[in-house]
Amino acid sequence: MEKKIKVCLVGSSGGHLTHLYMLKPFWENKDRFWVTFDKEDARSLLKGERMYPAYYPSNRSIKALIINTFRAIKILHIEHPDLIITSGAAPAIPFFWLGKLIGAKTIYIEVFDRIDKPTISGRLCYPVSDKFFVEWEEMKQVYPKAENLGSIF
Repeated sequence: MEKKIKVCLVGSSGGHLTHLYMLKPFWENKDRFWVTFDKEDARSLLKGERMYPAYYPSNRSIKALIINTFRAIKILHIEHPDLIITSGAAPAIPFFWLGKLIGAKTIYIEVFDRIDKPTISGRLCYPVSDKFFVEWEEMKQVYPKAENLGSIF
């Protein structure tokens, strides 16, 4: 019998969350949970889904990084995902690094609007990404081990 994998989809609300949601054909039949900001767009889009709140505002905030690191420790201990997927932003960083420590595979998808410059979360998650996808060929100059996924929009 094939083991059903558990997937953690982590990212900021708004465009990052929409980006992850567009992967529905991949995750819809998997045991999954979400980590994102507890905001109206996330609650609406993820109605009926298992969701954990990430602390925000988180961009360039050491305080948020520390709080989200402790949340990641707790959530990863409870859920034990096999795979962590993100398209950014800040909440993904502690989940990727701590996820690697517990043996989870990691997939990062750099956002569509980055054509030739990295995001901060992309740069910080790149070293521990099992698969790193970009949506523009030019981004392979920024992330040499990346694979060009093309647009998922």
